[in-house]
Amino acid sequence: MAGTTSDAGKSLVTAALCRAFHRRGIRVAPFKAQNMSNNSMVVRGTVAGGLAGEIGRAQWVQALAAGVTPEIAMNPVLLKPGSDQCSHVIVNGQPAGTISSAEFIGGRTHLAETAFAAFDALAARFDVVVCEGAGSPTEINLRAGDYTNMGLARHADIPVVVVGDIDRGGVFASLFGTVALLDAGDQHLISGFIINKFRGNDALLKPGVERLTELTGRRTFGVLPWSPDVWLDSEDALDLATRGEGSYVGRHRPLAVGVVRFPRISNFTDIDALSLEPGVEVSWVTDPGGVAGVDLIVLPGTRATIADLSWLHLRGLDRAIAAHASAGRPVLGICGGFQMLGRAIHDPDGVEGTPAMDVPGLGLLDATTTFSAAKVLRAHGDGAYEIHHGRVDVGNAATEGGWTSSGAVMGTMRHGALESDETRGILLDLVASAVGQRWQPSSVSFTAAREARLDLLGDMAEKYLDVDALLRLARTGAPEVPHLAVSPVDA
Repeated sequence: MAGTTSDAGKSLVTAALCRAFHRRGIRVAPFKAQNMSNNSMVVRGTVAGGLAGEIGRAQWVQALAAGVTPEIAMNPVLLKPGSDQCSHVIVNGQPAGTISSAEFIGGRTHLAETAFAAFDALAARFDVVVCEGAGSPTEINLRAGDYTNMGLARHADIPVVVVGDIDRGGVFASLFGTVALLDAGDQHLISGFIINKFRGNDALLKPGVERLTELTGRRTFGVLPWSPDVWLDSEDALDLATRGEGSYVGRHRPLAVGVVRFPRISNFTDIDALSLEPGVEVSWVTDPGGVAGVDLIVLPGTRATIADLSWLHLRGLDRAIAAHASAGRPVLGICGGFQMLGRAIHDPDGVEGTPAMDVPGLGLLDATTTFSAAKVLRAHGDGAYEIHHGRVDVGNAATEGGWTSSGAVMGTMRHGALESDETRGILLDLVASAVGQRWQPSSVSFTAAREARLDLLGDMAEKYLDVDALLRLARTGAPEVPHLAVSPVDA
């Protein structure tokens, strides 16, 4: 599953097909050779020595859609952006240094070998592997070192379907151009298209779909409609705009939650469970005005705690958060957000890519963070997990079950903790009490809601895509298709 752009719907279509194939009794697995995302998940006991390891959040969810246990091989290379020019590299679930933007042309040979080996291992154990590309397969400036899109397809002769987001406009030009700019060997594997997020009358789209087939010699396997009910744990910050407020129902006013949108935000899927609560309204904030009047301020995870703490000061959010806490109103820090709430952050070895330094925290919790090169990857039995370099030492603040608190200020290093319906209910009850409200417990089950969304994706695949044809494509390989010439030289 390739895409005309990032966020075209590759992750969603991959999950939908995983669920549809799984329902047919097919042993199916998702795969993404290289993911670039700060949203990751810890998978337990799937690497040498039984160590926990990281994979992209999207592949973890796709594995749930496929009805199989998520494993490291489903996302062997994970890049976590640390700056505009450098990313931290996770190979087979474990930290493996950094890579600069200059190395994207020819400096990733060892990563390609790792990715291909992981794919080969999955393909040997599963009936079907649904691969998700990254960005566009027609990044012709990066083709020489590509192993995630057409490089992977050429490695194993994998048929490719291109997904286009019609909501962005220009979908037919994007689909045609994606094929036409590829060389003959790559074009041979482009087997058809899927159009995503269509709104309107199918009759108006039909002439375009037919003309696309005439021009390319490739069919469209289906048109997925835009649906407000489609939700998938997101892969990157492009999806933040779609994460809005919960649908409040009730006679008491909703609890207002303001989530700080750090420039280097990570694992913001922690907020998904709050957004599903019918008595909660979630908003993303970037300035002091955004937190005025909210009941709970959440400082989520970040890939660069010290840099984003500096951003917090520059925006004046530090003073707004302190005033909020002084008024007895709740503040919650998760992972990097928890580290910011403490008295100080020490980085003696420059782990965050900065010179060795000590910086003061917000001073709202009696805790001190010290960064070290060793990374903590830990999965807990309740579905929560930890991914961090910093060790937090707690002083007089109360600590219980992985949570540290002082008054209405709370912190935890555990991502995913709010996916526990019990934990989320306790938190919201505390918030309501602190602001003089009454919390009405809901019947929302986060796990059930996720499963329902995955079933919805499977239903949509069966209704709007030719799943039988896509399954035949996976089993028989790319059909004979014409070469599209972009100039007389190519003809």
